[in-house]
Amino acid sequence: MRRRFLLGGLVAAPGLALPPLAAPALAQRPRTPPPHAWVFGSWTGGQFPPGDGSGPECVGAPTVIFTRDLVMRATALDLTLRQRIIETVALTPNGLEFRFAPLGQGRLPPDFAFGCASNPNLLRVERRGEDEITFPGCTEFPSALRRCK
Repeated sequence: MRRRFLLGGLVAAPGLALPPLAAPALAQRPRTPPPHAWVFGSWTGGQFPPGDGSGPECVGAPTVIFTRDLVMRATALDLTLRQRIIETVALTPNGLEFRFAPLGQGRLPPDFAFGCASNPNLLRVERRGEDEITFPGCTEFPSALRRCK
């Protein structure tokens, strides 16, 4: 048993000593943030007028969370966050336009989207200030949202 461990260690050790070949190429490329990086984080409000945006209440129960690959939203009647996978993000003159991956053809919950009239797989975000956004045309989010700090 001890021999196997030592032999396995000897076989793996030379692989660990080699420098990674892709590391220099990755280090030379500058990392540009995605176009929606400014909106990353937790937001409160939207379904109701936003509070002050600070404190554990905001961070503990956000209305919307933006990440690099997902947009998650709270619903009025469910404790779990609904998540949508981001397919593309485009800059607009005053905000962003998210296109989400279409959901399956089964029975979908009524609040899987944001209540936007044009398309359930589309979300337009309008920037109102440094820490305030709105979802124009989305009936489920009539109020502004404020960033949680």
